[in-house]
Amino acid sequence: MSIKPFVDHRIYTIKPRGMAEFIEVFDRLAMPIQLKYLGAPVGFYMSDIGALNQVVHLWGYESIADYDQRRTARDNDPEWPAYLKASAHLIVAQESRIIRRVEFRSLSPAVR
Repeated sequence: MSIKPFVDHRIYTIKPRGMAEFIEVFDRLAMPIQLKYLGAPVGFYMSDIGALNQVVHLWGYESIADYDQRRTARDNDPEWPAYLKASAHLIVAQESRIIRRVEFRSLSPAVR
C-alpha cells in the first residue's frame, strides 16, 4: 500500500447502541462505493476508551484536487443516496478534516 500525502480524517459519533447497525449499513451500502471511487481506506477504527460511540476512518489522496475529484464522483454515484438514507438516523455528529503527511528525515529508509 502506498502512503498518500493527504488524508481525509473523519470521525462519526453514532447514537448509543447504534454502532452494530451503523457498521453493517456502512459495510453493505457505503464500502463498495467508497472502494470503487476512493480505494481502500488507510484505516477504519471505532473508539474503545475515551469518547465512545465513535467511528474514525481515514482515506488517502495524492492531492486536494484528487480528493475533490474522487469524492465528487462518489457523491454522484446513483447508489450513494441509499447509504445516506439508511445511515441518517444513526449519525449524531460528524467531524472532517484533511491532514497532511509530515516527512521526517529520521524516519527515511536511507537514514536507518
